[in-house]
Amino acid sequence: MAARSKTPAKRRTAARRGRLAPGREARGLDATQVALALDAPAVAELAALVRSAGGAPLGAYLEPLGGRALLLASLPLAAVQPTPFQRDLSPTHAKRLATAIEDTAAFLDPLIVVKGEDGRLWTPNGRHRLAAAKVLGLKQITALISGDESLAYRILALNTEKAHNLKDRSLEVIRMARNLAKRRGREREASFSAEFEAAELITLGMVYESSPRFAGGAYSPFLKKVDRFSDRTLSASLTQREGYAARLIEIDTRVKGLIASLQARGFKSPYLRNYVVARINPVRFHKAKKGDTAPPMPLGQALTRMAANARAFNVGSVSNSDLAWVAVGAGSSD
Repeated sequence: MAARSKTPAKRRTAARRGRLAPGREARGLDATQVALALDAPAVAELAALVRSAGGAPLGAYLEPLGGRALLLASLPLAAVQPTPFQRDLSPTHAKRLATAIEDTAAFLDPLIVVKGEDGRLWTPNGRHRLAAAKVLGLKQITALISGDESLAYRILALNTEKAHNLKDRSLEVIRMARNLAKRRGREREASFSAEFEAAELITLGMVYESSPRFAGGAYSPFLKKVDRFSDRTLSASLTQREGYAARLIEIDTRVKGLIASLQARGFKSPYLRNYVVARINPVRFHKAKKGDTAPPMPLGQALTRMAANARAFNVGSVSNSDLAWVAVGAGSSD
C-alpha cells in the first residue's frame, strides 16, 4: 500500500519546524558602537593587569549583545589558572585536543578569562585548552578577558569544549556552591539558580564527593521531580543537603543489596539498578501539570518514602518481563 503524501498544510508545518525563526526585533549594538580603544576606562585596568603579567593587550570591544567590555590579549600560560571548582582534568581529552591543534597548526579558540577579586586571572571554560597548550609547549595563549567576576560561575553555560556528563556537572556545581558559600553564604540558594542550573545537581554533587562511582543517572529522574532550590541561605541549605546526600547514599547501599539478590536469582540485565530505583521511586507516576513547578512532595519526605520502599522491596516479585519493560524505557530516554 502506497504511503499517503503529506498535505500542503502539513508540509508547511514540517518546514517551519526545521527552521530557526529570527528574532522579531534587532538587538544589541551597532558596528559603530562596538569598537573600544585600549586606553578606554572600561578596559584600562585589565590592560595594565595583562602587561604586568607579561602579556600583550591586542584589542578591545563592547560585546555586541550585552555591551560588556572585553579585552583581547595574549597571556603567558602561567598567568592563567582554571577556576578551582571546575571538573577534573581529563588527560586523554587534553592530549587529543593538543593533537588536533597541532594538526591545524593554529590555536583559534581563545579562552574566556575573568579577573578575580584577588587580581588573579581565572578561566571558567578553558581547562583542557590550557592543558593542551602546555602539552604543545606554547609560550602564550590568546584570551578574551572580562572584569566581570560573575562569569567565573557560569561554567556550565560557557564550557563547550568537552560535553559534560552528569557527574561532571554535579561536581562543578557543588564546588561552585561551596566556594560561593564562603563569601556569599547569607544569600538565598535560589538566587544562584542561573549558576547552578538545577537544584538536584547540588545534591548529586555532594553524593559524588563521597561516592565517586555513584550511579547518579538512575536517581536523576527521581530528584528532578522533588529537588528544588531553597529559599534558605546558601550556607543553611548546603548543611541541609548534606543530610539528604547521606540518606541517598544509604538508599543506594540497600539498592546494591537488592541488585545482588536479584543477580543471585539469575537476573543478569544491565538495567537492574534502573528497575529497582524505579520501583522504589515514590513519585514515579507523578506527572506535573503544565506550568506547575511545585514538587509533588518535599525532598526529605520523598527520601523517607523511598527508603521505606527499598526496605519493603520483594525480590521474589520480579519477572523478566518487568526488566524488559525497563529496558525499552531506558532505550527511548534521552
